[in-house]
Amino acid sequence: MDLTGKVAVVTGSGRGLGLAYAQELARRGAAVVVNDVDAEVAQAAVDSIGGSGGTAVAEVVPVGTSEAAQALVDRAVSEFGRLDVLVNNAGILRDTTLWKMTDEQFDAVVTTHLRGTFTCTRAAAIRMREQGEGGRIIAIGSPTGQVGNFGQTNYAAAKAGIVGMVRTWAMELARAQITVNAVVPVAATAMTETVPFLKPYVDALENGDPLPPYARKQLGFGSAADVAGLIAFLASDEAAAITGQAIGVGGDRLALWTHPTETVVEFADGTGWSAEAIAEIWPKAFEGSKQTVGQQFEPES
Repeated sequence: MDLTGKVAVVTGSGRGLGLAYAQELARRGAAVVVNDVDAEVAQAAVDSIGGSGGTAVAEVVPVGTSEAAQALVDRAVSEFGRLDVLVNNAGILRDTTLWKMTDEQFDAVVTTHLRGTFTCTRAAAIRMREQGEGGRIIAIGSPTGQVGNFGQTNYAAAKAGIVGMVRTWAMELARAQITVNAVVPVAATAMTETVPFLKPYVDALENGDPLPPYARKQLGFGSAADVAGLIAFLASDEAAAITGQAIGVGGDRLALWTHPTETVVEFADGTGWSAEAIAEIWPKAFEGSKQTVGQQFEPES
C-alpha cells in the first residue's frame, strides 16, 4: 500500500500511538510532519523516521488553537508542497471523578482533544479543498467516547464529540472527495498503563512477552504498532469510498462501531406520553433493551 508522494500531518506524534502512526505512514512512503509539545521528543521521532529511510520534519506546538493548526498545515506545505493526510491524535488525560473535576481539568482535555481536532481539521480541509485533489482526515476516538468510563467525564465528552464531528464532516467534505473517519484504538500507551486491569498486559509488552489470546482478541489490546495499519489503510487510495465511519482496532481485533440508533420504539395514540403511560409501558417494552455503560467483556477462561 504505497503512500509515496503523499504528505501527512500527525498531531501528538512524538511518542506512543502517534509515533507509531507517523512511522507507519513514513514507512509507506509519505512525508510526515511530526508534532509534539516537547522539542526533544519531536526531534527524536523525526530521527527515528529518518533512520529507517523515511522523511519527516518536526513542528513543535501545543494543539488546540487555530494558530497551532495553521502552523501545522503551513509547515507541511512549506516543506513538502501540499497536504494529503491529517491524523488528529494529540491528547492528554486529567482523570478524576465528576465531583472532584475542576474547570481547568475539564477545559484542558476538551481543548486538546475536541477543539484541537476541530481547528486542525478546519485548517486541513481548507487546504485540501484548495488543492482540489481530495484528502484523508483521520480523527482518533476512544472506547470511552463510545460507552463511557469511570473517572473520565472530560475525556468521554471530547472523544464522543470527535465522532459526532466526523459524521458531520464526512457529509460536508464529500463533494471535495475528502474522507473523514474516526479510529477507536486500544493499545499499550501512557494513557492505558494506569488502567488496573490492563497493567499485567502492559507489563508483558514492556518485557517483550507475548500477550495471551484473551488480551489480543477479546480485549482487543496490543501494541501501538498493531493500530498503525488501519491508519495507513485509511490514508490510502484503497479507502477512497470509506467515510463517516468509526472503526475500532487493537491487538488482533478489528471492528466497525455502529452509529447510535433507536433500538425500541413505541407510539402513543395521538395523546403523547404522560409520565403514567411511560411508567406502564417501560417494563414491558423497554426494560429488556436498556443499554450498558462502560466496556463489556466476556470473562477470561
